[in-house]
Parts: sequence; C-alpha cells; structure tokens
Amino acid sequence: MTRGTALVHSSRGTHLREGTDERRPPLDEYYNSLFTAFGPQHWWPGRTQFEVIVGAILTQNTSWANVERAIANLRSAKLLSLPAIEKVPLRRLESLIRSSGYYRQKARKLKASCAFVRSEYGGSLKRMFETPTIALREKLLGVFGVGPETADSILLYAGNHGVFVVDAYTKRLLSRHGWASEKTKYEEIRWMFESQFPGDVKRFNEFHGLIVSTGKKFCRKQEPICGECPLGRYLEEGR
Repeated sequence: MTRGTALVHSSRGTHLREGTDERRPPLDEYYNSLFTAFGPQHWWPGRTQFEVIVGAILTQNTSWANVERAIANLRSAKLLSLPAIEKVPLRRLESLIRSSGYYRQKARKLKASCAFVRSEYGGSLKRMFETPTIALREKLLGVFGVGPETADSILLYAGNHGVFVVDAYTKRLLSRHGWASEKTKYEEIRWMFESQFPGDVKRFNEFHGLIVSTGKKFCRKQEPICGECPLGRYLEEGR
C-alpha cells in the first residue's frame, strides 16, 4: 500500500479511507485513455447468461482461446444449458472441456454450480440474479470452485450486478503504477474501483475488458512495453 493510504474494515471489506492524505489512482483518466486507444471491448464473450457462467469457470488458469475450444465442444454436443450439464456423465463432460486445462476439477465445478442454481433457485438464473448483490456474492463464494474473481465475473457479466472483476492483469497494472503491491488483497483492489464508480455496471464491464487488452498488448508479465502503452504517461503518478 502506498504511503499516506489507510485501510478501513467494513461490511463491504477492506478499503481505502477517504482523507486529505489519501492518494488514489486516477481511474477515470486511466479509463478514458484506454477507451480512446482501444474502443469498446464487447466483453464478456457469451451468447447466453449460462454460457457466460460456464466461461467464467473454464477460464480459471488458462487462456481464453482454450476456453473457446471447450465451449465450442459443449455447444456442438448441445450441452450449453443447466439441465444438460447436470445430466451429462462426468467423464463425457471432462472430455469435452479438456482444452481448458484442469478439466477434471472444472467438470466438477460446472456440476457444482448447476446443482447450486437448482437447489437454491429452482434452476432459474433469473431468480438467482434477482438476489441482492451482497447476498448472492456470499452464496456464490460458497460453491465448490468459485473464488472471488469467478464470482464477480458471474455477477457482472452474466447478472449485470455492479461489482468489479479483479484479475492478474489488474493487479499487475496497479502494481507497476505504484497503487498496489503483490501483497494487496483482492478486496482492496476491488474497492478502489467500486468506491470511485459505485454500481456502474457498464463502466466496470468495459474497464475490465480494457485492462485485459492492455495486459495482453503492453503490460506483459515479461518485457512490458510501457513506452507505447496508453497509460505510460501515468507511471510516475502513484510512485
């Protein structure tokens, strides 16, 4: 955490305290610079709410290209629905999503997520997403294989709930700009965005997609291209 920043613990998690000595990342400027450079991202890819949920689970620890192959297999097999995933034999499901990696675990995660929607909401995604955000997020985090990033991806992209998705690209970008560190927790980074753009679903959706594009093109894990990055001029702001 940067000097002059204090943390507050509340029912919404740990977040940055507002105060005269607080230094906050210029997220509105970051957003505008990235949007000008890249334009709309149309993120998250998915034809239906359920497909978005499947993608959020399959994308754990793998590239989106691998997820696309797995989803294409499920679509060809007519298994992109909650009842179909519930009924298909586990081994068959594993073989279809093999390209996504960790396919045995992910097949169980898909089954568990479908069982959760069935048991809690009678199989209705509409009913599920009508649940207040805080309550639904807590329930999702109790499902096997659903961590904070996956839960927030489901909430934001499938359910249009006003939460921000923090991924490795987000943490890397903020760390390199001096607003976070490797020890900064997920909830702290999430609150940086949610406190500045409360409930702004459209902004959260687009911003996350823009950060993903930045991470892939410029803010690479190895050999970042800071000089050409749209955010290069902000590098010293948080230091």
